[in-house]
Amino acid sequence: MVDLTALLADLAAESEQLDALVAPLPPETWARPTPAPGWTVGHQIAHLAWTDEMARLAATDAAAFYASVTSAPDVSRLVDDAAERFLAPPAELLDRWRGGRAALADALTAVPPGEKLPWYGTRMSPASMATARIMETWAHGEDVADALGVTRTPTARLRHVAHLGFRTLGHGFAAHGRALPTAPVRVELTAPDGDTWAFGPADAADRVTGPALDFCLLVTQRRHRADLALVATGETAGEWLDVAQAFAGPPGTGREPRAASGTGVPA
Repeated sequence: MVDLTALLADLAAESEQLDALVAPLPPETWARPTPAPGWTVGHQIAHLAWTDEMARLAATDAAAFYASVTSAPDVSRLVDDAAERFLAPPAELLDRWRGGRAALADALTAVPPGEKLPWYGTRMSPASMATARIMETWAHGEDVADALGVTRTPTARLRHVAHLGFRTLGHGFAAHGRALPTAPVRVELTAPDGDTWAFGPADAADRVTGPALDFCLLVTQRRHRADLALVATGETAGEWLDVAQAFAGPPGTGREPRAASGTGVPA
């Protein structure tokens, strides 16, 4: 059984690491562009504050969550519009984000056993929601780190991101309008401490191997496949690395190869 308390502790640790990175920044640096087109450092934190609020709403008032989706004037711009709406001066935004993530932890803890929470195009257990929040916090933290020219040290918390990336194999194909694969895929990743994280049948012919960090960057679409040391064996595995997407919603645009963008920061 998944330990929700441990997941929430890892979510808090991931959030605190990013908080420590942005809290000392002067206001002008919050306005610095990140690799996500049109998004500044402030937009990245505003997005996390908004998604934490939406997750809390899903855990406490499903009807209000659904109303927030159906009342959106343009669903295709839901994420961008929300980031703009939640944007605020750094001190105010930090307070909102910190309060929101604490409220989310309390809300997820209070969900009755076995209950599923509504989300965008799916339903999730509290444990899955916490895992998704870890993934989002880490991924948007990467955008912030890229904008600041900071290289973050990978932690064991990446296992949550890698596991979610593996579990969403079918979602990646479906989001791109492709038939769901029938061949199983084995994933073997080298963890930050040198251990091996493995997912999927050990005897699967299709396989993905490489660094856990690279796999996480791929499934969150923070790096192009060409810039990563991942090896795919088999047709299904190869196609998967082109459509992998650990986040809900429509397919992302991904990032251009660094060589193609002509810069050390992904386009």
